[in-house]
Amino acid sequence: MHLSEPAPAKLNLALHVRGKLPDGRHRLETVFAFCLDGDRLEAEEADGFSLAVKGPFAGDLGDGDDNLVLNAARRLAEEADVSAGADMVLTKNLPVASGVGGGSADAAAALRLLTRLWNVDPTIAASIAPELGSDVPACLLSMAARGDGAGDMLRLIDSGVSGAATLLVNPLVPLSTAEVFAAWDGRDQGPLDEWRDGRNDLEAPARSLVPEIGDVLEWLQSREGVAFVRMSGSGATCFGLFDSEMARDAAAQHCPSNWWHLATVLR
Repeated sequence: MHLSEPAPAKLNLALHVRGKLPDGRHRLETVFAFCLDGDRLEAEEADGFSLAVKGPFAGDLGDGDDNLVLNAARRLAEEADVSAGADMVLTKNLPVASGVGGGSADAAAALRLLTRLWNVDPTIAASIAPELGSDVPACLLSMAARGDGAGDMLRLIDSGVSGAATLLVNPLVPLSTAEVFAAWDGRDQGPLDEWRDGRNDLEAPARSLVPEIGDVLEWLQSREGVAFVRMSGSGATCFGLFDSEMARDAAAQHCPSNWWHLATVLR
């Protein structure tokens, strides 16, 4: 049996950093949204585990043995007491280290896909997700949600923008999440209420490391028909929500050729 599973791009409509948790992770308040498009994972049952990576950003991934997809697969097999393995193929359409889920979305797709392939209890995948990364639980749901704690304490919400025409733009400069958090000034600027009135507290440190983020934000804000612009996660991907698909597509056509972009729709 050959199965396929999408790994939708993740966006943070707002991201407030409130301090540190007792375990040393940052205390976050965020609102997640997910796109219709992203990476894609395929799998079929096998004796062991293998992962082949293809697509425009395949070459940017590190050692395959250290990939989050393989880690997720092995942990699920261990926890579900499954003796079978899986041969997997990941189509990497999203830039690596770009603030749109990436490895977390791929790991979550592996958990969903192998839960179906091996016919195991989906609650096992949910129990494994937090140990794979703070964004993996949200990516496992791939639905609009409010995230607290380290972003992994989730509550489903109505974001009010499902179906919104969206343009993702990245200046193609990889950005380490750890470096961005390390550059955060440590100031708590207040709680997250309505995401439209919120902010991304990681934008300033990200821009200090990759000034091109400011260029992307300014370019998006200048597009006709754009209703909302923000940086996602720790960057460097930024996004604009547009009044119509026509306005989004017109903006996409004029995106600088040295930037990556994706015209999509929010789930």
